[in-house]
Amino acid sequence: MRIIICGAGQVGYGIAERLSAEDNDVTVIDSSAELIQNIQDRLDVRGYVGHGSHPDVLARAGAEHAEMIIAVTLYDEVNMVACQVAHSLFNVTTKIARIRAQSYRQAHWQNLFTRDHMPIDVIISPEVEVGDVILRRIALPGARDVVLFNEDTVAMVAIECDENCPLVDTPLTQLSELFPDLNAVVAGIARKGEMITPRSSDQIRTGDTAYVIADRQQLRRTISIFGKDQPEASRIIIAGGGNIGIYLSNRIEARLPNARTKIIENSRSAAEKLADQLNRTVVLHGNALDEGVLQEAGIGNADLMVAITNNDQVNILASVLAKKLGCKSNLALLNNVGYHDFTKSLGIDDFINPRSITISRVLQYVRRGRIRGVYSIENGAAEIVEAEALETSPLVGKPLRELELPSGIRIGMIYHNGTLIRPTGDSIIRPNDRIVILALSDRVHEVEQMFRVSQYY
Repeated sequence: MRIIICGAGQVGYGIAERLSAEDNDVTVIDSSAELIQNIQDRLDVRGYVGHGSHPDVLARAGAEHAEMIIAVTLYDEVNMVACQVAHSLFNVTTKIARIRAQSYRQAHWQNLFTRDHMPIDVIISPEVEVGDVILRRIALPGARDVVLFNEDTVAMVAIECDENCPLVDTPLTQLSELFPDLNAVVAGIARKGEMITPRSSDQIRTGDTAYVIADRQQLRRTISIFGKDQPEASRIIIAGGGNIGIYLSNRIEARLPNARTKIIENSRSAAEKLADQLNRTVVLHGNALDEGVLQEAGIGNADLMVAITNNDQVNILASVLAKKLGCKSNLALLNNVGYHDFTKSLGIDDFINPRSITISRVLQYVRRGRIRGVYSIENGAAEIVEAEALETSPLVGKPLRELELPSGIRIGMIYHNGTLIRPTGDSIIRPNDRIVILALSDRVHEVEQMFRVSQYY
């Protein structure tokens, strides 16, 4: 696929890295010659220095032949105009824009982003996506990651299996015998830096991260079975009052009425603005690395520190300091993937990678076939894919035990006529069923082929 990416910052670089690794024809545009040089030196992409919204720059980048434009510069208006120009002058089929300002996304302005006005097919708001992920982590503290599929009826939950996990050394096949009414499947296991799709005879080991696909209604029970049943955080301290902080605080006020939240913001003007916008949240002006400020916020009695400033180092240090001062748990926003491997040794309970979340949103529209949802896990080692089965799919009409599924692919859930079905060897996929699958990165294209319409075979 020929793809143009406008913006070579952290988000644009991450998207270009993933798409170019999958042999897409990628061109990147940015006004910074330094960023373009950096991305050309490291990735197999073409780069052009200029403004992504300018017609002559898009023309030089090959917009006439592009199938998709992804506009992720720092400026909403540049992203919007880039999509408009790509549509009006070059007839680019799919247009994706990063839009951070929530005023553009209010319900009563929803007609703005239509083909007759501003023809943007997909709006990406990393701040909203990250805020929703954090909110799910707060609601399910025993989970390392929670993502919803199939109109929020199916969940993928990542659970770390420590020495207290009662399922350690238990063959997966016994889980069905021990919990016959549990609608959940261990679809993948991350073990010592490697991602595997387990067989029924495999066992969970201490230190594994289990990726479980489950009925959303049984999420808490699933987490409890893995020994991770923890109370929902009610005393929350947020470090950072930027776009993510304000969105998260508003959502906590709306959805978690019993939560007591405090925000620490280093900028006085931003703190004053936050105080005007929030109702129940206490806003403190100060540095999240100042022990006195943390003590004033009541860190010693807090259930959770959420460090979401725009500086990874501050997020790491604030999280570590919070634990030292008595906070029960912490969650840090980390853009730099180089920090991910040693977070545990520093005392960071969990982290969120916004780049991975954004890439997952883009992949949904890059994938061929009837793909309804995609989520990238373990830094791209695997994907959770939701797809719709067509009559021509090789998965349709036979019991699963008779299908010769390649290794590296595991079916986690089947949605048939309004009912969620945990797959067994006797299960049969019917046309129009929704399937949630875990696929290793080198098997994703095979999954695409399974769900492509007949003319592509």
